[in-house]
Amino acid sequence: MSFYAPPNQQRSLRACMVCSVVQIHNKFMREGCPNCESTLQLRGNNDAIQECTSQVFEGLIAVRDPAASWVARWQRLDNYVAGTYATKVTGTLPEYIINSLEDSGIKYVPYVSPLPLLGAQPYSMSTPC
Repeated sequence: MSFYAPPNQQRSLRACMVCSVVQIHNKFMREGCPNCESTLQLRGNNDAIQECTSQVFEGLIAVRDPAASWVARWQRLDNYVAGTYATKVTGTLPEYIINSLEDSGIKYVPYVSPLPLLGAQPYSMSTPC
């Protein structure tokens, strides 16, 4: 099993918004998501791939043995397959997908940006003159 993405295909990398696995678009199309396929049904479904994966992600973690890896446990990847995972995926799942996940007993925890709420004043260490 190879996780290598040649440089000319790196622009087509996408991360699953549920489990954070990173694959090229064609692999999602051919095989679906190795962790979420039974729920998301990405295999052969370009619309589902567009809705449930994102090209906007940060950081990569290569996990060879998820059960033995402290990093996999820390990132809550220890029950997933070996592979390459994003540390943060940006995107919004459609409400019907979130409902489907909950119906399947999967708790979806979206990433929440640490940016201040609208209207909140940013904290500053400087004192006014």
